Amino acid sequence: MTRDLHKLKGEINAYQNQDKIWIIDQGIANSAGNLCLHLIGNLNTYVGAVLGNTGYIRQRDLEFSLKDIEKTQLMKRIDETIHVVGYSLSQVDEKKLEQEYPLLVFDQKTSTEYMLIHLATHLTYHLGQVNYHRRLLDK
Repeated sequence: MTRDLHKLKGEINAYQNQDKIWIIDQGIANSAGNLCLHLIGNLNTYVGAVLGNTGYIRQRDLEFSLKDIEKTQLMKRIDETIHVVGYSLSQVDEKKLEQEYPLLVFDQKTSTEYMLIHLATHLTYHLGQVNYHRRLLDK
C-alpha cells in the first residue's frame, strides 16, 4: 500500500497544471483530486482507524465534494496517510491477518487478510484512474 501511495503522490505531483487535478470532463465521473481524497479517507478509515486505532473519523461526502485543494496540501495528506498505513500495518501480525476484520464492510464478515487485499486492489484501481485522468486532461 505504501508503494502505491508513493505512486499516487507521483501522479498528483506530475500534473503540470494544478487546476487540471479537479477537472471532470470527457465522461470521467471523478476528478483526480477527489479520487485522491477518497483513497486517503478510505485507508485512514479501514487501516488507520480500525487496525491502528488512530481515532480518524471519515467524512466520505467531503471526499467527493471538496474541490480546489492545493497540490501541496494533497501531497501532505498522502504523506500523512503513508505514515498512518505504515504504523497501522506494523500492528498487524499473522494471527491478526487470520482473524475476522473488526468491522462489517461487505454482505458478510471477512478476515483481516481479505480486507487488506481488497483495500490494496481498491487503491490500485483508483490509482489507474488518476493516471488516466492526468494523461487525458492535463494538457
